Amino acid sequence: MNKIRKGDNVIVISGRDKGRKGAVLRVLDDATLLVEGVNRVKRHTKANPQQNKAGGILEKEVPMHRSKVALFNPGTQKADRIGVKSLTDGKRVRFFKSNGEMLDA
Repeated sequence: MNKIRKGDNVIVISGRDKGRKGAVLRVLDDATLLVEGVNRVKRHTKANPQQNKAGGILEKEVPMHRSKVALFNPGTQKADRIGVKSLTDGKRVRFFKSNGEMLDA
């Protein structure tokens, strides 16, 4: 079970964007994910009139490693670790390690 999923609110815990918060836009594979408004780079593109693309400097998010982010706990207003446990009905849920609050109940 993936501990970080699409739509989760995360906070960056290391790197140049340390402390920034954003929602996960896409989980690309087991190691990388795309976070909204975080790890933005500028790309200089050349115009291509055949494809109706304008040139200039584009700013976009690039993927980052999942070890650089942690889930944001709204209860404590801090980054938190995630655990997975099984309920009595067999359903597996994620929970915050600090206060035991469940994410997908």
